[in-house]
Amino acid sequence: MLSKIPVLGRLDPFLLAILATVAVAALLPAHGVVLDGVNWAAKIAIGLLFFLYGARLSTEETIEGLEHWRLHLTILATTFVVFPLLGLAAKVLVPSILSDPLYLGVLYLCLLPSTVQSAIALVSVARGNIPGSIVSASASSLIGIFATPLLVALTMSTQGVTFSGSAVLDIVLMLLVPFVAGQLLRRWIGGWVKAHGKPLKLVDRGSIMLVVYVAFSRGMNEGIWSMISVGRLLALVGVCAVLLAIVLALTWYSSRGLGFEYQDRVAILFCGSTKSLATGLPMAIVLFPGQPIGLIVLPLMLFHQMQLLVCAALAGRLAKKAPDGLVAV
Repeated sequence: MLSKIPVLGRLDPFLLAILATVAVAALLPAHGVVLDGVNWAAKIAIGLLFFLYGARLSTEETIEGLEHWRLHLTILATTFVVFPLLGLAAKVLVPSILSDPLYLGVLYLCLLPSTVQSAIALVSVARGNIPGSIVSASASSLIGIFATPLLVALTMSTQGVTFSGSAVLDIVLMLLVPFVAGQLLRRWIGGWVKAHGKPLKLVDRGSIMLVVYVAFSRGMNEGIWSMISVGRLLALVGVCAVLLAIVLALTWYSSRGLGFEYQDRVAILFCGSTKSLATGLPMAIVLFPGQPIGLIVLPLMLFHQMQLLVCAALAGRLAKKAPDGLVAV
């Protein structure tokens, strides 16, 4: 499983691919009809991605994992209560450290659901509760389809962000419907999907790269790089690092205080502290029409890569210190 997540000190090929996509968007941004076409292609690719998520999720693993309701409640509370409160607290950084669009991006980052595949891989490496992490991360992703737009409406109404019911419908059609279709067809295609995991990873990464290209093409059309200085960018990196450190510390030490065993603490640590790029990017395009989308998704992109690098190193250290008798799956 270590090969499935980036290791500290080694460049992540996916990160390089994202940076290359940003560079292409900066040099050759899409406009007009071409941009509309790429946007539709990105939505279709994201739908296919969530269809494959549904086809991969085992019903047996879900039933087994549902028994740990305290674990799931703790992770969901971290994702949709603690994180948003931290995002609201970051308002004090405006305008001295963060500009308004960057703050919107940090707040939006805090409202997103957990990542699925990366969190489960990290839990596996650290010898944590894998069935529980599968259920929690998947539930977070599905709940986020409704919870994230609602939280955006509640927290960003004073920031000039408008919210419409059609946005929720678009998100449901793009994310939830394909996921449910994948679950319904899992009996017939689940084995094939798992057997072809490596080539199908191209769908995961290709869909995200398409959304990145759309977001930064729009950003270039809006003059994104004239809106942010090097100093602001470095400050944003620092804010993302501090946010990640706070949540990692809270999840690890509070789970011990709540009486969870080691394996459950690992699941809370990695499912509660990570945020989904695959969900966040397409949602942003739907939720923030007319906003500087490139700046809004920039904190998410930085945080996502940071969480992978830091959590991969942390998972390796935890695996070495895990109680005797635990076996990584």
